[in-house]
Amino acid sequence: MEIKDLLRKDIMILDLKAKTKMEAIDEMVDEMARANIINDKKLFKEEIVKRENQSSTGLGEGVAMPHAKTKAVNSPAVLFARSKSGVDYEALDGEPTYIFFMIAATEGANETHIETLAKLSKLLLKPGFIEKLKNVKTKEDVFLAIESQERENELKDKEEVKKDTNKPLIVAVTACPTGIAHTYMAADALKEKAKELNVDIRVETNGSDGAHDVLTKSEIERADGVIIAADRNVEMDRFDGKQLIEVPVSDGIRKPEVLINKILNKEGKIYKATGEKQSEEVKEKQSFGSRLYRDIMNGISHMLPFVVGGGILIAISFLIERFAGADSPAFIFLNSIGGGAFSFLIPILAGFVAMSIGDRPALMPGMVAGYMAVQGISFMGGEGHSAGFLGGLIGGFIAGYVILGLKKLTKNMPKSLDGLKPMLIFPVLGLLIVGFVMFFAIVPLFVKINEAMNGFLMNLSTANSVLIGAVLGGMMAVDMGGPVNKAAYTFSIGVFTDTGNGAFMAAVMAGGMVPPLAIALATTVFKERFTEKERQSGLTNYILGLSFITEGAIPFAAAEPLKVIGSSVIGAAIAGGLTQFWHVKAPAPHGGIFVLPAMESVQVGLFFIAAVLIGSIISGLIFALSRQKIKQDK
Repeated sequence: MEIKDLLRKDIMILDLKAKTKMEAIDEMVDEMARANIINDKKLFKEEIVKRENQSSTGLGEGVAMPHAKTKAVNSPAVLFARSKSGVDYEALDGEPTYIFFMIAATEGANETHIETLAKLSKLLLKPGFIEKLKNVKTKEDVFLAIESQERENELKDKEEVKKDTNKPLIVAVTACPTGIAHTYMAADALKEKAKELNVDIRVETNGSDGAHDVLTKSEIERADGVIIAADRNVEMDRFDGKQLIEVPVSDGIRKPEVLINKILNKEGKIYKATGEKQSEEVKEKQSFGSRLYRDIMNGISHMLPFVVGGGILIAISFLIERFAGADSPAFIFLNSIGGGAFSFLIPILAGFVAMSIGDRPALMPGMVAGYMAVQGISFMGGEGHSAGFLGGLIGGFIAGYVILGLKKLTKNMPKSLDGLKPMLIFPVLGLLIVGFVMFFAIVPLFVKINEAMNGFLMNLSTANSVLIGAVLGGMMAVDMGGPVNKAAYTFSIGVFTDTGNGAFMAAVMAGGMVPPLAIALATTVFKERFTEKERQSGLTNYILGLSFITEGAIPFAAAEPLKVIGSSVIGAAIAGGLTQFWHVKAPAPHGGIFVLPAMESVQVGLFFIAAVLIGSIISGLIFALSRQKIKQDK
């Protein structure tokens, strides 16, 4: 496939009117939509902006290549646009941008499309080519400029002589988050500059369709050094013992000569294999906030399937229980499977948070820390509440940083003993240290929090019932399954069991339903403030919230604890207080909306629904308004 097959004349813009980056994106996206290249303008724009937020596609030298690969694209296409006055596109060199190639790739973009885009990237690096595009008068001139430059490139490729093995050899890997444009531009920039400097170079591209021109073992062994120009993880262990420089992919495009000279001058650091995909040095350069967000999201992304799968099966089991009874085989079957999935939530969260920090060696101690958090004091041979998701989250961070510490302590061990690290030192010492901290510090701390919460509630038992309902409802949203939540739930079950009065149980149930329902409402009503993935997760929370499964809100709470927990506590407290104001009593300690048929009257059931709905709307509004619109996120 040739470039002209993707570059469509009917959508070219020879006089872009935009003055700002977002105006330029809007103008080009509108043209894509008009030509029916995309089927969902909003989604396509979101993906374009999301890519821009990772790093600007304004490459410098007056060129930008905004791009997205998404299901919103009907057919792959490239839009050419020219601004005569220039646009402040936040380019890497800080200069105005005049030439734009907006790339729309289908979700299953095949190798042919990617190779075609790589050709276009290579053309933009040729001296004088960008100037030609700035001066075109007609749409046909754009095609003529591209075709003439392609012919010139083909002639040069045929004239290229066989590489001299006496020359210095550098190997490189390029990769960008989407693997469409920057990956190939960095590769071509390095190749062009190496040719000028009389240096042999082999570049592996990690594009959206996988790795191409994969470096061989013999090439790596012979190489004088390695350049990693990547914004995502690449396989690193193969470069053990080699001089290596690791930089963002944009440096590969803008600073190829600097990078090559650093290798020739032996200014790189000797890389030591650690079983990781990304070096600790690069991780440490990231801001604390970026690292924290990355680690938590790694745990959440692996935990989500357990929340969704287990939560929906539990919800269905409650519905069956209302009509067939707790002895129903279908209820027992579905409830057992869903409950089994839920028992993994905290260990999975903790394990993959730890793995994000300390890589594979941290997975096992992280999962054990999560398991200990779930078991709580019963892990010590007693009975009590669990440490909940907050305890598990803390345990995951402890495990990750313990493994990082062990890596640094063993960094200077003899190379002959490297095999002991993953097989003995990390798993045994890591588990021992993490277990010790959880056993003697984290779990007891949360048990004491539990005891304090229970004492506090007992002292409130003679006070105004509305106040107690508000406190109980708010507590259900504090840690969503943790000690505060469990203290409120246990207290209410105790009253329910001893007296048969389900008033406090109603407050607890309403408060526990608010967090997931508030998130579901926020992601539905305020779509522009949430990503597509967040909106999809939010839909699941309708089912989980209606089923009194508060844990559905955990992924959002772990990502934005202050916003989610703060807003949830307010709405849950209001819901809990309203149940007492309207004298609502729950006939069972679980079930959510499925207990309505068993309530005293239809009126009581409606009051319960109203309490939950009012609390959820208030929480949802507070949470949604605390976030910026996606297009404003940086």
